[in-house]
Amino acid sequence: MAKLIPHIPGLKKKSAKEAVPENFGSMGVPLDQGHPFYFGFLAASGAVIAVTFLRALASASQVFVLLLISLFFAAGLNPAVNFFHRRGLKRGSAVGLVVAIVIAFVTLFALVAVPPIVDQINLLVKNAPSLIESLKNNHTINHLNQQYGIVDSIQKKVTASIHDGQFVVTAFGGVLGVGKAVISGVFAVLTILVLTLYFLASLPSVTKVAYRFVPASRRARVSKLSDAIIDRIGIFVGGQATVALIAAIYILLVGFAIGLPYTTALALLVFFCGLIPLVGHILGTSVVTLIALTKSPTTALIAFLAYVVYVQIENYIVMPRIMRKTLAIPGLVTIIAALIGTSLLGLVGGLLAVPIAAAVLLIVDEVVFPKSDLG
Repeated sequence: MAKLIPHIPGLKKKSAKEAVPENFGSMGVPLDQGHPFYFGFLAASGAVIAVTFLRALASASQVFVLLLISLFFAAGLNPAVNFFHRRGLKRGSAVGLVVAIVIAFVTLFALVAVPPIVDQINLLVKNAPSLIESLKNNHTINHLNQQYGIVDSIQKKVTASIHDGQFVVTAFGGVLGVGKAVISGVFAVLTILVLTLYFLASLPSVTKVAYRFVPASRRARVSKLSDAIIDRIGIFVGGQATVALIAAIYILLVGFAIGLPYTTALALLVFFCGLIPLVGHILGTSVVTLIALTKSPTTALIAFLAYVVYVQIENYIVMPRIMRKTLAIPGLVTIIAALIGTSLLGLVGGLLAVPIAAAVLLIVDEVVFPKSDLG
């Protein structure tokens, strides 16, 4: 039986053969960080990494757009959820109630308004060549057409596009293009709906986790600023949708009063144009006036003046009352933000640009300017 030898601290057990460390040679001179090759290698590596990262972001741009839209909708519905939550409902129940109200409204709108809108849009596309031809009844437009052939060229392109019912197929790049557009549209709508539900249900917990990345000394201020931005963006979304709905109802009443053709379709167009701050009504005015011009110059003048009067009422009466609690930003910043957002992401960019610009201005006023004033 082997003896157990107690371990004595400091006593090393001798091995039969001491291990000799292998000699790999002496260390060389450190790299010269000021050498042009070293700088060029680092710069090239950084450029390759940056390009790869940008390509990855570009390939996933549609995903980021869906995330932004979902966050935007979640922020817009969050005030309604908070309204029911403050009155005793749990947040999950409040989210379910708000989503049920929204789905019920969209379903009612689809059942009541979509069929006549689709019929009028189809009729508008079908009669587009004759409508363009009727523009020649105006003496001034006819004279310009004889000089430059503007109306004739537009009429040829429109007629060629909708010949034999191929307008939609041509617009989406063939039959496969139509199928891909429908599938991608349905997938995008379902994705936005699911993400909006998740963001609405977990918004407080998500923001709470995000605030923990901020140092404790600044966490209270950052959380207050962020909560104010989320609340005011939500109020902005609801207010902008309300303003757009008022504009659509106004154009619908004006169209029925003066006998404007395709009134329902134009009201829907004005609603989407009204969602874009300041810039959207320019497009709405142009389309409404052109459609009214196909009936008569007098109708076009009345429609134009009625739209201009409404825009003034909206800017000075409706908008200040509805947007009283939102982030106040200068008109020039609103125009620039809407133009940049629309050019980058279309209608979605125009909707997102203004609240993002307002949030940036709030951060600048509360964080950047106080530091610069002290310095």
